[in-house]
Amino acid sequence: MKKLLSIALVLCLAFALAVPAMAEGKTIKVGMVTDVGGINDQSFNQFAWAGLQELAAEDPTFEVNYLESKTDADYQTNINTFLDEGYDLIICVGYMLVDATKEAAEDNPDQYFAIVDDFIDLPNVASLSFAQEQCSYLVGLVAGYMTETKTVGYVQGMVSDTMNLFGVGYITGVLEACPEATILQYNANSFTDIAGGATAAKDMITKGADVIYQAAGGTGIGVLNGCDEEGIWSIGVDADQAAVLGLDTIVASALKNTGAGCVDIAKSVKAGEFVGGDHHYTLADGAIDIATTGDHIPADIMEKIEAAKAAVIAGEKVVPTSVEDCPEFTLDD
Repeated sequence: MKKLLSIALVLCLAFALAVPAMAEGKTIKVGMVTDVGGINDQSFNQFAWAGLQELAAEDPTFEVNYLESKTDADYQTNINTFLDEGYDLIICVGYMLVDATKEAAEDNPDQYFAIVDDFIDLPNVASLSFAQEQCSYLVGLVAGYMTETKTVGYVQGMVSDTMNLFGVGYITGVLEACPEATILQYNANSFTDIAGGATAAKDMITKGADVIYQAAGGTGIGVLNGCDEEGIWSIGVDADQAAVLGLDTIVASALKNTGAGCVDIAKSVKAGEFVGGDHHYTLADGAIDIATTGDHIPADIMEKIEAAKAAVIAGEKVVPTSVEDCPEFTLDD
């Protein structure tokens, strides 16, 4: 009997030791659902996907895939596809997917989800938020210091609490650098209207704007192109759009590395450490920053930008996070 117990104990120990090794080699399937901006928006969808691709290249135990949403009706369909295919983590990019994600998460409590740019109060949903007001504040300083006409522009894709933070930060920076500046503002109500973005930019230019910032996804590409055609400075968003688009008139870009958050959550699933709730990324984390490809900003202005960045990281400068704290922001009226 003792011998049988000893053999059983050895077998149990061997099985226990074998399980972690099997888990370690398990493929972690991560599926990403884009919003209607699409995978090639040269903005936050593309940035998120690039982060996941880099993760899979570094660690082959991750299998990553995406499904592109052409219309709002595709959100639930794409999520269900990944559910049916047994994905370990489903990442939904953009606040427009919040309702579809919440419904799927409530119906599938054992499934891990992540939502970018919104909050869902469920234990199986990681809500990835980014301090876009911080990088927008820095590029607002760039616009305020660089403008010669003292008139700048801002084009926003849609009005929402999340999107408004881009405008709040930008306006705060512009007026800090140039208190007498006029800030033209336009809500495109679309992330996919390239032609409309170009028209909005050219309208602002006729009103004297010589620097325009866009936070408008694909619509924003039209803004950047319109500024380039008219030979004035523009400011990109999410990715280093000067490098991506090759436009020498993009003086700076507000970087919002959605990929960093997506990678963090994917790694937490593999490690068995997934935690729902708010995961917030800031300048201090390095997921938020500013790109100045082209070196168009004079050295004395760059010194001011770097000093402002250090002040935000140190907590000495607090950028407003609501339209109530930025009365000059008018798109939410």
